[in-house]
Amino acid sequence: MDPNINRPNETQPTPAPGSAPQNGPVPEPRLADSDVDPIGEILNNDGNKQESDDEVKKNGIKSLLSTILILVIAPIIALALTAFVFQSYEVDGPSMETTLQNKDRLIVYKLPKTLSKISRNPYVPNRGDVVIFTRHDNFEFGTQGDRQLIKRVIGLPGETVVIKNNVVKVFNEQNPDGLEPDKADYGKVITNTEGDINLKVPENSIFVLGDNRPQSQDSRAFGPVPLDDLVGKLALRVYPFSKSESF
Repeated sequence: MDPNINRPNETQPTPAPGSAPQNGPVPEPRLADSDVDPIGEILNNDGNKQESDDEVKKNGIKSLLSTILILVIAPIIALALTAFVFQSYEVDGPSMETTLQNKDRLIVYKLPKTLSKISRNPYVPNRGDVVIFTRHDNFEFGTQGDRQLIKRVIGLPGETVVIKNNVVKVFNEQNPDGLEPDKADYGKVITNTEGDINLKVPENSIFVLGDNRPQSQDSRAFGPVPLDDLVGKLALRVYPFSKSESF
């Protein structure tokens, strides 16, 4: 009998567990189940999907564009807020003492005026408000060109303002005998109000006075202020910090 031929009743040896079979092709290695996600994508050691180079570049470009967009938009927003909502001012002069002092830093609220331009309805402040407005002719100040002033609203459109014997009175339908605005609780006004005024305020204007009447150039000198020249109303004093307050 040929010793090289297996007998039919002889069995082949069983390979050891984990070893390659002695005969036939070697099976291809398989990834462990933990290395493959449910849709067959290869995972890294942390269990996260590996990003391709293209995806990394795209994410980097998006991040760069976002940063550039923020740098471009931020100044635009700041300019828009300054032009239409809030603006910082510094007091120059003593005309609003003792309410405001020279060099006080203020925040002026401009949104009501902005909305009035959009709606084409006049912005009329309340009596007692401290407002900022633009003077287009400044002969009483000895200067030329526009100048922004800050004063207190005393007379509203259609009212009559009378100044006599250092007393200010305002007459309207609700107060036919006149009211004295300086008696309102809006600060310590220096009430030595010189002048002899009897004036009906035009419908499109307001009458303003400084709180420091002896040292204030106001409607007693240049007349009523047109509503179109209003910039906004005083909202905050931010400096000096010890005197910070809202108005």
